[in-house]
Amino acid sequence: MRKAIIAGNWKMNMDINESVDLMNTLVPLVGNASVEVVFCPPYLSLQKAVEMAKDTVIGIGAQNMHYEKSGAFTGEVSGEMLQAIGVSYVVLGHSERREYFNESDEAVNKKALKALELGMTPIVCCGETLAERESGAAKDKVVGQIKAGLKDIADIEKVVVAYEPIWAIGTGKTASKEEADQACGWVRETIASMYGQAAADKIRIQYGGSVKPENIKELMAMPNIDGALVGGASLKASFAQVVNF
Repeated sequence: MRKAIIAGNWKMNMDINESVDLMNTLVPLVGNASVEVVFCPPYLSLQKAVEMAKDTVIGIGAQNMHYEKSGAFTGEVSGEMLQAIGVSYVVLGHSERREYFNESDEAVNKKALKALELGMTPIVCCGETLAERESGAAKDKVVGQIKAGLKDIADIEKVVVAYEPIWAIGTGKTASKEEADQACGWVRETIASMYGQAAADKIRIQYGGSVKPENIKELMAMPNIDGALVGGASLKASFAQVVNF
């Protein structure tokens, strides 16, 4: 049975002092949760978050990384640097990274391969725009991202996929539980076509897009949804209600 995984993506929010305050609030509430819990603070708060999450079930993840170990890549952070401070997860290919920083499926694939090489868990994002959804192109978009972003991976079951319809991120709109489950099903079917049904049955697929305490339970009841990648709602004490659904 696939273990549920709930991750909070703090995005570019919370300075180090605010991060400590949030950790102090949330650790007692979710530190012994029955699901896999991940916090993804900004880079400058990662090391402190790792320290504060010690001896809890909480894992700490970065919001991005470079696929090279070192070099002339001004402003970038390598997986080895993250690994050295105890980071064990990394979000890759988030729609905001793709839109604002021109990240391609090929780059996401390189990063996923590198994360796995380092023993980190990549959370690989996919999802369609509202225009693609309304034009009937949603499935093609999601399938294409998965085929390109997850190719040539030996340990595919160690990857977590996050399906995030772009039109539902930070908008207050949420895909219906049926729409979310259908799209997560597309991901699972695509992985089955690439790596076999046994692998597809093991991989965990999150839903992301205005997840909150009010809708987490119905989303988690769907057969293809194994967790959530949570944005704004992960910055509040009520995130504990999402984790402890």
